[in-house]
Amino acid sequence: MNRFLEQHKGNWERLEDLLSMLNGTGLRGLSRMEVREFGELYRRAAADLAIARAETRDPKLINYLNNLVIHAHGRIYRAEGQGVGLIWKFFAADLPQIFRRNFRYMALACAVYFSFAVFGFISTWIDTDFTHFVMLSGVTSEITSGNQWWKSLNDANQIGATHILSNNILVTIRVFAMGAFLGIGAFYDLAFEGARLGSVFAACYKLNPPFGNELAAFVVGHGVVEISTIFFCAGAGMMIGYAIINPGDLTRAQAVKKKGVEAAKIVIGCACFLVIAGIIEGFLSPSDLPAAVKIVTGVGTGIAMYSYLLLAGRGEDKQQEIETISWAALFRSGTAEQLPFQTSENSRFLDR
Repeated sequence: MNRFLEQHKGNWERLEDLLSMLNGTGLRGLSRMEVREFGELYRRAAADLAIARAETRDPKLINYLNNLVIHAHGRIYRAEGQGVGLIWKFFAADLPQIFRRNFRYMALACAVYFSFAVFGFISTWIDTDFTHFVMLSGVTSEITSGNQWWKSLNDANQIGATHILSNNILVTIRVFAMGAFLGIGAFYDLAFEGARLGSVFAACYKLNPPFGNELAAFVVGHGVVEISTIFFCAGAGMMIGYAIINPGDLTRAQAVKKKGVEAAKIVIGCACFLVIAGIIEGFLSPSDLPAAVKIVTGVGTGIAMYSYLLLAGRGEDKQQEIETISWAALFRSGTAEQLPFQTSENSRFLDR
């Protein structure tokens, strides 16, 4: 069995890499040469499965190869025009699973944003001239005069909602694109936007506290979803940037391609979230409804969004975990010297 593993482990490993690169895109996600290689590796894996069943009779090895062949078969022979089925799969499983796999990037973006929001708040509280540093010149006079500029949205809600939606999408695309520059651009954008948020609220509560309460009531209704999408898109850009820096076991081009597909799906999901946030911001947030209604709306939409991202598609996650456990158990059944997959270079089979 050990000789069998030694001879064929490279092919299985490469087939795993190609399967991970597909990730819901179909064979169109591979180059022409990779498609040919994928087909050849699939046929070899099927032959290896037959040999394993006939000669090794090792249930762990057979289970691993069976799962590998089934997944490869599904990628090759599934119908390309699934239409609604593909859309359902994207929202029911692909998007939340990708979010969870890359959660650390979103968490980092969140930490940067709110760290600089606190910095901007403290700096403005000490000296309101800090508002000029974050491009908020004139905001202090608006605050002292009590000019609630957001109320103008009530004059043309449909136009306002469309303008807000367009602006929000442009902001998220910008932080995504900046994140791809090795993550440095996203850090700058997150720091700047966070400092602006903290600065404006500090100016409000220092100069005109009732005005600050009104602004907070306006922001809370849509802000949870809207600000979260900034984290998500910045994190998606960081995924690509980090893949350039550290491609892992893949080539740099393969790593960027794989993370690029995942990042694009996150951005598409964010665009859908922003539609919801834009509607709330254009119609509910500037309205004269009680602040309690806006708070409940903001908290409720936030809970719904994060519950979806953190819980949806868990069934498929469990199946992947079972397969990973089976693979790890297969290699633990031999010694470290006999099973070179247990080196740090190939540890993703044990850690994924």
